[in-house]
This record gives sequence, structure tokens and C-alpha cells, in this order.
Amino acid sequence: MEVRLAKTAGFCYGVKRAVELVYKAVDDAAESGAGKRDIYTYGPIVHNETVVDELKMRGVGVIEDREMLMDLLSSGKLADAVIIIRAHGAPREIFESIKRFAPKAEIIDATCPHVKRIHDIVTERHAMGDRIAICGDPDHPEVKGILGQINGDAEVFNDTDSAAAFELPEGERLTFVSQTTQSTAKFQDIVDILNKKSYYTNVIDTICNATQRRQSEAADLASKCDAMLVIGGRNSSNTRKLYDICLSECKRTYLIQSITDIKGTIDHSVRCVGITAGASTPRTIIEEVFKYVRDEF
Repeated sequence: MEVRLAKTAGFCYGVKRAVELVYKAVDDAAESGAGKRDIYTYGPIVHNETVVDELKMRGVGVIEDREMLMDLLSSGKLADAVIIIRAHGAPREIFESIKRFAPKAEIIDATCPHVKRIHDIVTERHAMGDRIAICGDPDHPEVKGILGQINGDAEVFNDTDSAAAFELPEGERLTFVSQTTQSTAKFQDIVDILNKKSYYTNVIDTICNATQRRQSEAADLASKCDAMLVIGGRNSSNTRKLYDICLSECKRTYLIQSITDIKGTIDHSVRCVGITAGASTPRTIIEEVFKYVRDEF
């Protein structure tokens, strides 16, 4: 059996940087003799249970949401803590609350630079009077972080129907950006709808280049294989999109988190298996899956 691995499978730059910052914070605390200093991430640092569980074993807590953050701040438990903002970013209010109620806490901003760029764009264009629209999932932490830069004053289009129903008052300008992990096809479909409405629309493609390459490679690989394995967390937006893209090209596409999920997905009639992985998947898991498929089938 032939096993093919996509070139850009696994951690993207932003996720790799965020995870490394967490491990550095843990090591720095231990080396300085301040090993008991509490370290938290605001939200899971990545949408990968293996990574999050490993960090928990090293004493890194997870602040799940704003409500939990405010409870911890009011109780004083974050007074001297290290709080790391994940790669998805966070609303401006989160930073302000930490600085206000725990001024001695250390904030490490691990927001992906590509996401930071979107924050800067929407903040600037909103201040200029533009209406803001975002291609993305309104429940995704990255989109919530973008919205939180402008107090939620934006439209979010998660599909073409929501874009088609949108009406912009005459004379207003629209700036349209995208969640970094969105499908390029969906983004372009919505751009086409907005263009037909004859709005003055400033379209800024903010989909990460790594996401575009990953999706393109996955589609090409899936079209040439009998079966596809997409490795990643089930809560990972970019992993689910990879799965959908591969499924459209290869009907025997399976979403797995580790080798334990492979059982029953591949049989000896398969001649070629393709493997790709979401941006939150560690290289160690990818290599483990690749070796398992190569040696067992």
C-alpha cells in the first residue's frame, strides 16, 4: 500500500508560536524558582485535546470563557498569574479586564500575527466609518476576537444565504474580511454576491496563506487516493474544513484524532492512502499515524 503525506500537514506558524510560548512560560517559571506561579491560557491554546492535556499535566490551566475569567479575577486567583492569550486572539475587553483587576498579572499575547492583522484592519476601517463584514463562524473564538475589537459592530456571514439577505444603507461603505481558516471557495462566493449588490466594498482577503496551501494540497491529494485520513481535533474549524474538502474529492475520507480512530477505516483493498492534518495537530501525532498505516497495512 502506498501512503502519501501532504507537505503542509500539521502546525501552522501561528499555532506553533503559541504553543512554544506556553512551554517557554512553564520553563521560565521553573527556572526562576517561581514554579508555583499559576499559568493559564485564555481558552485552549489550540483545538487539540492531546496538546491541551499535556499542558495540563505541566500545570497549565485553561480559562474557558469570559465568565470564568471574571470569577477568577474577582476571587484574586489571577493576581500574580501568567495569562497567555491563544493564537485565535481575544476581544479587547479581555485584555482590559485583566489589566484592571489583576495589574500584577503577566499577559503573554500569543495571538497569531495574521489574526492581529485583521484586528488592525477592522479597527482602522471601523474608525473611518465603514461597516464591517466578516466571512466566518460567529461562534468561533477567532471571529469573537475580531468582533471584540469593535464592540461587536459587524456582520458575520457564515454562508451565502446570510450574505444574500444583507442590505447596506445607501451611501455607506463596506469592508469585508475573513476568518483566517475559512474556505477560499466560500469567501469568493460571498464576494461575488456582495459585488452583485453594487456596494462600495473594500474586499481584503485575510485567509492565511498556509490555510490556502493546506486546502489546495489536500484537495489534490484526495483526488489521487483511494482513502484519506484527516488528523485533527473534532472542535478544530480548519480540520473540519479540510475534511469537507477531502470528502468532496474522495468518498472514503475519515476524520481521526489519533491511531486509535483508524480501526475500521482502511482495509487491504485500498491501494493508496493520503494523510493530511489540521493546523492544530502536532507533528508527533502525524508521524505516528503515518508509520502505523505504512507498517500495519
